[in-house]
Amino acid sequence: MNCTEFLAKLTDYFDGQIDPELLAEVKEHLGVCHHCEVVVSTTQQTISIYRAHETYEFPEDLATRLRTAVMQRCTAAKAASVAPASEAKPAQIRV
Repeated sequence: MNCTEFLAKLTDYFDGQIDPELLAEVKEHLGVCHHCEVVVSTTQQTISIYRAHETYEFPEDLATRLRTAVMQRCTAAKAASVAPASEAKPAQIRV
């Protein structure tokens, strides 16, 4: 199993809707791939926070930067979807 295949099965993994053979492959991949292990760990932490209904207030400057970055990305994606393929460029946004 490679990372792309792993990520495609991630929702099933978290939902417990994965057959035992595939679960063994996922666990084997997690044992050798630090990047996917980080994805699982981070996702598990996010799910735990969400389930606990913990809320965190962002500092206003961070909230503003996040809103700006999201809007820039949305605007760039919208522009790319209407621009001819030869003009489309990937958005590069730093937060």
